[in-house]
Amino acid sequence: MKFFNNNIEDTKIFALGGLGEVGKNMYCIMYKNEIVIVDAGVIFPESDLMGIDYVIPDFTFLKKNEKKIKGLFITHGHEDHIGGIPFLLQTVNIPVIYAPNQAVGLIKKKLDDRNIQYKNLIVYTDKTKVKFKNMSVEFFRTTHSIPDSHGIVVHTPNGTVVTTGDFKFDLTPIGPMADIHKMASIGSRGVSLLLSDSTNALNPGMSTSESKVDDALSELFTKKKDGRIIIATFASNIYRLKHIVDTCKRNGRKIATFGRSMDNNIEISIQGGYIKHKDIFITPDEANRLPDNKVCLLCTGSQGEPLAALSRIANGSHRQIKLKPDDTVVFSSSPIPGNAISIARTVNKLYLKGVDVYTNTSLPDIHTSGHGNTEELKLMLRLIKPKYFMPVHGEYRMLKAHADAAVDCDIPKKNIFIMSNGEVLSLYKGKINKQGSVIAGDVYVDGNRIGDVGAAVIKDRKIMANDGIVVVIANIDTKEHKLLGNPNITTRGFVLVNDNAELIKKLEDISKRAILSKLNNQLSYSDIKNEITAHLTTYIYSKTGRKPIILPVIMDVKRKAKKNNNKNVSEK
Repeated sequence: MKFFNNNIEDTKIFALGGLGEVGKNMYCIMYKNEIVIVDAGVIFPESDLMGIDYVIPDFTFLKKNEKKIKGLFITHGHEDHIGGIPFLLQTVNIPVIYAPNQAVGLIKKKLDDRNIQYKNLIVYTDKTKVKFKNMSVEFFRTTHSIPDSHGIVVHTPNGTVVTTGDFKFDLTPIGPMADIHKMASIGSRGVSLLLSDSTNALNPGMSTSESKVDDALSELFTKKKDGRIIIATFASNIYRLKHIVDTCKRNGRKIATFGRSMDNNIEISIQGGYIKHKDIFITPDEANRLPDNKVCLLCTGSQGEPLAALSRIANGSHRQIKLKPDDTVVFSSSPIPGNAISIARTVNKLYLKGVDVYTNTSLPDIHTSGHGNTEELKLMLRLIKPKYFMPVHGEYRMLKAHADAAVDCDIPKKNIFIMSNGEVLSLYKGKINKQGSVIAGDVYVDGNRIGDVGAAVIKDRKIMANDGIVVVIANIDTKEHKLLGNPNITTRGFVLVNDNAELIKKLEDISKRAILSKLNNQLSYSDIKNEITAHLTTYIYSKTGRKPIILPVIMDVKRKAKKNNNKNVSEK
């Protein structure tokens, strides 16, 4: 890794997350002794990261340079932009966090859940301006699926850097319009570098307006006069929740919510004034007592998550809600890549229960993305008019498609940089070049453990999940260099001991020979363990084709004089 040249006269721009991936967004702008950070998100792990709760950016560079950090600026309140904040605050001293109103509520809840005390959390609006010694920051309003979404403008002595955050252009939005006039004004003043959301860069045309979803939902409620309506959607899609509430109010239905994240987002949105009609919400017990045509159930599980509310309802394992034949289930969402199988499994279970099911395939206008399609990305490029362009927030294919769209918008190909996390752009007097890199990568969060679980542990977990574990327990007398009895073999996830007595006996014999071969005057516990592991691994693979983890446990039994029956035992 070639680290960047510490030329303090240039402005450095780099990502610690968000490039080559959808999520984990974290972008840094650095000039002299000042660092401005934009967003601190997470990625939820794929199924191969067994036991991992979150994947966060590597904060090593920020820890080493924390005295230079002026503040963390949040574009909006989605997990891939704020989910990493609790872990960042436990690792790095962040002097101040600026975030829009809805995001502040979500961040406070997140910090409270982890008992993290942090007082310097400041609400900004699109009128706010923040000035430091060498850099200044301003904001412009965008449209997304959550209220208070903003782009962030960082002015440096070498030029202006704009980050869009997540956005779309919706001319009939549920919430406020994006401030197109301010975007154009920023562009007319001159922008050196644009960092723009690439999530839907592969989707042609314009995205569907959120008001179309509102119309589709209203039509569905009018059509389904009998029975309960059960809606699964993203708990973070506040505008979707808002018009579900409004639609229920118009149609005389009460709402019961299911899922912790759904409850939290509804509560924060009511407190912030984004969702009205607080009286429309009822408890699950109250919902069970009302007529079915007066009830809407709003729940998590639109992605087929096994433990989410909708999955448990579909399984029949939910303790409060049981499906009825005249129920209607609506998936007001689109599948996140990789979730199609789990969603299909949930849909099949719902059909088996005899209920009506609507997805964005059978009813296309029931969901729209909060991210702009290709033509919307081009509009942002035309408004901001950057000299240089760096697509962000997307897998490589998305970044490449966004780069191609920028070429269509007359940005020279040599002025477009498809970067990787950690790679540094150097902005000096309005010109940009690549310049080395900083440490960047994935850090795994397992419960309260941050970074303790590495690739080696994940590898062991995969082996245990696929091939199991074999534990060899042996007692030895180190004083007399003797093996006391035969080794004991225990397995988990490998074979059933009672059904494979012959194999287990063979493993005991191999372990015994391996131990005896190493019981000499130069006794070494590591040598004994390595000998057991080597012999058992070879034999087990030859007989079963599997490679379980071999865990030898050597008990050192130091026998005393016969008149004393006590034994001193230690494990090695």
